[in-house]
Amino acid sequence: MVTAEKNRLIWKTSGETVVIETWGKNALRVRSVMMGEILDTDYALLPQDPSACIIETGEGFAKITNGKLTAEIVSASSGWRKDHGKITFYKQDGTVLFGDIDEKDGPSPRPRRFRPCGGGSYSLTCSFKAYEGEKLYGMGQYQMEKLNLKGCILELAQQNTQASVPFVVSSRGYGFFWHNPAIGRVTFGENKTVWFAESTNQCDYWVVAGDTPAEIQQAYAQVTGLPPMMPEYGLGFWQCKARYWNQEQVLEVARGYKKRNIPLDVLIIDFFHWPRMGDFRFDPEFFPDPKGMADELRSMGIEPMVSVWTPVDYRSENFQEMMDRNLLVHVEQGVEITMRFFDGETIYVDMTNPDARKYVWDKLKNNYVKNGIHLFWLDEAEPGYTKYDYENYRHYMGPSLQVGNIYPQMYTRTFYEGLKAEGHDDIVNLVRCAWAGSQRYGALVWSGDVASTWESFRKQICAGMNMGMAGISWWTTDIGGFYGGNIEDPEFKKLLLRWFQWGTFCPVMRLHGARQPKTDHYNSKGELILDEGAPNEIWSYGPELEALFTKYIKIREIMRPYTRSLMETTHKTGEPVLRPMFYDFPKDANTWELKDQYMFGPDILVAPVVEPDVPTRTVYLPEGNWKHLFTGEEFTGGCSYTISTPKEEIPVFLRNGSHAEWVDAIKNL
Repeated sequence: MVTAEKNRLIWKTSGETVVIETWGKNALRVRSVMMGEILDTDYALLPQDPSACIIETGEGFAKITNGKLTAEIVSASSGWRKDHGKITFYKQDGTVLFGDIDEKDGPSPRPRRFRPCGGGSYSLTCSFKAYEGEKLYGMGQYQMEKLNLKGCILELAQQNTQASVPFVVSSRGYGFFWHNPAIGRVTFGENKTVWFAESTNQCDYWVVAGDTPAEIQQAYAQVTGLPPMMPEYGLGFWQCKARYWNQEQVLEVARGYKKRNIPLDVLIIDFFHWPRMGDFRFDPEFFPDPKGMADELRSMGIEPMVSVWTPVDYRSENFQEMMDRNLLVHVEQGVEITMRFFDGETIYVDMTNPDARKYVWDKLKNNYVKNGIHLFWLDEAEPGYTKYDYENYRHYMGPSLQVGNIYPQMYTRTFYEGLKAEGHDDIVNLVRCAWAGSQRYGALVWSGDVASTWESFRKQICAGMNMGMAGISWWTTDIGGFYGGNIEDPEFKKLLLRWFQWGTFCPVMRLHGARQPKTDHYNSKGELILDEGAPNEIWSYGPELEALFTKYIKIREIMRPYTRSLMETTHKTGEPVLRPMFYDFPKDANTWELKDQYMFGPDILVAPVVEPDVPTRTVYLPEGNWKHLFTGEEFTGGCSYTISTPKEEIPVFLRNGSHAEWVDAIKNL
């Protein structure tokens, strides 16, 4: 049975109800349930005004057209009985974009397979046809040296260094968003594409058609939310390390930059500046005057940022109250511990619970915001369970298997709404994970605790491009990687230099890492507190590297007006700052597989040096005129060039005469 209501089709048969409706420009939302009513979930999709559409119905079929996208649903059979509707999506010229599997794809094809798994919920498998030559991009951040995701099986789950943002852009001219925060997986196979949720109550996905990747990606950004305007202090250099262990050390680092006349926008105070995890305040033994510290930093033009973690230690002053008020993640079986870290056993705050969000924010407001600190680093945002046994955790919104992927979005939302209520508009939340919609809450996602290796470095470039395609425009890495860098190791210094050069051309430029060798510290009771990593300021690596790092920080300053314009554009449109080459050159087939070079906005092509001790690297320049940022040499596009890579430079090119004045300015540094 099929009915039409304004901007939606409703199809019912054999216990299943399917609703297809307009949801934004050139886009449709598809929802399906078994033996029930469609659920109006708002996990990430924002409400949209109904679009003018064309609906056709007939015996055994129905069509709905919204601009460039048409969906057709027809009766399909499994054996002798017609028992489901098969959906196919078309672009405006009638060409198939993609569609459900059919009888040619298996003996009993059922595109939406609901299997009961107890408690009224289902495991859900949605199967679509695969197409030869199709290329797929987005999906968030996975630690792979791979840009095109065709052929990959991706876990739909959040972990440290992995951010699952289930939106994909196809080279066939469509975008697909799996609007479901359940734990699961997606298989971009050669024979079919399969989306799977381990536990859910309905099928829910969104499709958009567009003529270019930019049009598709920006349409997704519009329906899931645009980022705020990046504040001015987000445009320069950020300093951090694991960890600044007391107030005087923080101020000495700031004074060191000031004395050397090196621009510094943000100085970050990392974890364990608190007495116990979950106290949500400075330890007065090591940070006796937070307000005075913040005031002195700001007098030097430096914004302070502090790390916040979501695990609450059993010994925390807040633990019992939070446990009694059901503000913590519930462990279904076994010992109630969700993470062991350092010397503590902890349970995570349940950020899906509005009461828990309010409780935590009230603590932060009283202990940080009132002391002049309004920039927060949201660590453990996945959250980072000691064991990723998602079936053993339950949230206010439901079992982790059903809703676990939304946790980082809710975490970021806590700080965004709290700061908004305090009158702040310049909101940046540095966060270790994201889901769809995180961008609208000021999420600046970093790629997690990645290793200090060349392989890891290369993976970050692919991660940054795919995060941008998935709508996360504010993105950064730990320059130099987090684990494994010894400040006396000449090989690590080579890696750090190349990573630092690349970081200059990332949305946010931030130096961080747990450098070796470490130093132990004790409190006044003689208790060992968390160790401090080796120095990680730009002067910590010798005069030669200090000079080169300073030069690149000043290049970042030269580019500040341009970077600001990129942030204005992403605020208005959702356009990623760091994006694959095909975003700007979709008609050039060569750009669709380039995984080690990218565009930093429309005017700058960046080709990082991703191997040690290489005298040259190959760079493909698309059609147009290009000027080398450091040498001023001019090139005609449409082919590849072998470019010299002295340690002082990485290949960066200016497009069609843009920003030519930078070349002379950089030569004079």
